[in-house]
Amino acid sequence: MSSKHFPIELIARGREPFSVTFAAMRAYTDARTPATADQLWLVEHDPVFTLGLAADQSHVLQAHDIPVIQTDRGGEVTFHGPGQAVLYLLLDLKRRRQHGLVREFVQTIEQAVINTLAAYNLSGVRKPGAPGIYISHGEWQGAKIAALGLKVRASGCTYHGLSLNVAMDLTPFEYINPCGYADLKCIDMHSLGIKATLPEVQTTLAHQLQNLLS
Repeated sequence: MSSKHFPIELIARGREPFSVTFAAMRAYTDARTPATADQLWLVEHDPVFTLGLAADQSHVLQAHDIPVIQTDRGGEVTFHGPGQAVLYLLLDLKRRRQHGLVREFVQTIEQAVINTLAAYNLSGVRKPGAPGIYISHGEWQGAKIAALGLKVRASGCTYHGLSLNVAMDLTPFEYINPCGYADLKCIDMHSLGIKATLPEVQTTLAHQLQNLLS
């Protein structure tokens, strides 16, 4: 059956602690059956640093009382906070005939971010060997604006996802080596002159993901 027969439901969870969302994602995935709906969760988190499975704790330079939480996603350390669009993908890749095509899945997610930035006249690019999206030119060329980290179970079911910096306090990125890279600059859309609200960008990004994944 085509993936078009498995639409992706949008679930707006509002603002909540990462630990609450993390537990809910795992519980949803644990309880999945072949009939369970694929979902895209739109979330805004309280300030938190999260670590991927292979993350080096030393990349958290100074947490400054921001919680540090170990997760089961791929990738290194990143920061989530208010004003950031976080979207979690709870999908069954096997049902969507994408099981085993994780690289293509990641590229699709990155393309959704690139398309979203383009909708606001910003140019984002991939960087080989460094998942996420980076500004392609100008004063902030090379700065990271979106991060990506996934969990793909042996069953083909996914959770975790991506974050796009919209209008946030970027200072906590200075407390870590983002994604394990020392001196990597991070930027948000607001600092690049885009005044779109967080809900607007969340919706644009969610629709891009729905279209590309369906």
